[in-house]
Amino acid sequence: MEGPWSQENAETIGTQEDSVSQAEERNAFRDFLDLLRAVLIFLVLFWGLKTFVAEGYEVQGDSMAPTLLDGERILVFKLPMQLSRMSLFSEIIPFREGDIIVFDGADNKRYVKRVVAAHPERRANTVNARTRDDSSDNVVKVEYDHGVLRVNNWLVDEPYLTDRERESPDWDLCLLKPGECYVLGDHRSMSKDSRSFRAVPDDRIVGKAVFRFWPLSRFGWVK
Repeated sequence: MEGPWSQENAETIGTQEDSVSQAEERNAFRDFLDLLRAVLIFLVLFWGLKTFVAEGYEVQGDSMAPTLLDGERILVFKLPMQLSRMSLFSEIIPFREGDIIVFDGADNKRYVKRVVAAHPERRANTVNARTRDDSSDNVVKVEYDHGVLRVNNWLVDEPYLTDRERESPDWDLCLLKPGECYVLGDHRSMSKDSRSFRAVPDDRIVGKAVFRFWPLSRFGWVK
């Protein structure tokens, strides 16, 4: 009786071990799926935040000195610009004169400059886009004259500039249509800006520079 009983007992133990092994494999596979799901959710959230909410940007060159220096890293807030392109949120004003923005240039490069003038009607606003008037009477006149800035013949005060950065031998005249803004670098003699590539349309604007997070010695809000 002992022999057959031992064989049956061994088979029972073997079956139990197989069941435990299969359960462990199922649990491991379930853990893998949970991890994969968490990674995918994280990647989607990261992509959504970077695409629609905020993104880090590295300043290249000193065209915005002394406000922003070469190599500094800033946070660009995109959400207001993204929302303003929707008819439901068309009343949102994503930036104003004096703000620093990041935008895509026609040469597929990104630039960071200061908005010094903007047409009050936004082309990105679908309501205004249907009713806007692009006639010669509906323009904003921007004149840059050797460091002096005038908008519609009014002298613009630029307290963020020093006399050294303000100096420039350039002269330019630009007429802004709805959905356009005029941008300049704070270091006028070193900056490539609207004086060379003209007005910037709304649909090229990425967002507003709001915060400097590197280097830590200059950590703080961007103004």
